[in-house]
Amino acid sequence: MRRITITVGPVTLAAELLETPTADAVWQALPITSTARTWGDEVYFAVPVDAALEADARDVVEAGEIAFWVEGASIAIGFGRTPISRGDEIRLAARTNIWARALADVTRLGAASDGDAVRVEREA
Repeated sequence: MRRITITVGPVTLAAELLETPTADAVWQALPITSTARTWGDEVYFAVPVDAALEADARDVVEAGEIAFWVEGASIAIGFGRTPISRGDEIRLAARTNIWARALADVTRLGAASDGDAVRVEREA
């Protein structure tokens, strides 16, 4: 199983990649540095990855799922309500490709701030 480490400001998360075309594209682009943006309880950041919308893409995700926002060429990690959530769901801005699963509690991303440095790399 391919594993990565995502660091957003003070928070580091390990994740396992799924077997998807988007996961393959992200893996090939590593290591990646970027700048965090926040939107409610979501952290997202631009990455140099090009991927098509996959057949099972969706906008409502579960905590721990790591998504790729195709139109924004960004990795998105929802960990709670966003401005467009209904009830307690985690609703992202658009349909996204789910390409990895976090191995730690993603609510820790609440400690990250807009503008934090981001690094995504293969786990050693």
